[in-house]
Amino acid sequence: MNESQLTELLHQVRTGKLSTPSAIRRLKSLATHNLSFARVDGHRSLRKGFPEVIYAEGKTPTQVAAIAKKILQHDENLLATRASPEAYRAVKRLFPKARYHAAARTITVVHKPVPKRPGIVAVLCAGTTDIPVAEEAIATTEIMGNQVKRYYDIGVAGLHRLLAVNEELLDAQVLIVCAGMEGALPSVVGGLVDKPVIAVPTSVGYGASFGGIAALLAMLNSCASGVTVVNINNGFGAGYAASLINARSSDQAQP
Repeated sequence: MNESQLTELLHQVRTGKLSTPSAIRRLKSLATHNLSFARVDGHRSLRKGFPEVIYAEGKTPTQVAAIAKKILQHDENLLATRASPEAYRAVKRLFPKARYHAAARTITVVHKPVPKRPGIVAVLCAGTTDIPVAEEAIATTEIMGNQVKRYYDIGVAGLHRLLAVNEELLDAQVLIVCAGMEGALPSVVGGLVDKPVIAVPTSVGYGASFGGIAALLAMLNSCASGVTVVNINNGFGAGYAASLINARSSDQAQP
């Protein structure tokens, strides 16, 4: 249940079209949906502004489709991350509007797009190999109603590539910066802009990168102000956080 649905429910109670006990029963029935293998949170969009997101990795296509069906009974939009093509096909059979974003490995179903907020979320990645993580962040951020600009392959191995777009980065409301190897890019960006920087370490690099741990530790030890860090390859977490930041900034900017 989202805010508009709750408003309609309360309106029906106020106008006498729905009794108070009936409204209470409906709210209780939406709280949790037990599918035996999953308990779907029916109140997530009311609390967080967006429905529960399916983490599809490790789930069967049938399970992903069943969870998607339950979420979309009460909400207009759906996001599933780390999804396989097989999971997508299972969801697509139930919902023809389903779309698969191969680079991001996400499934989206959009029945009612969230209005776009005015702020820009800039998504940067150090190298081409970081793009899948960046695209997961973008899929998350866009479905939650944000405008995104991409800046790819601008790592510190060629610093002039970053400096060439520095003025554009200053226009962003929040920046997501994905990098593997030594993980230096978020620190450099954090020293150039006056907006929040969400650093995403990726599992890109040779042996001593330890699957992204080297980048994670470098980002956690950044001396740049305003840099915060999510887990390795967690494009979804970065995109969600960026959306919350941009939403708050947009609300405060309203007259």
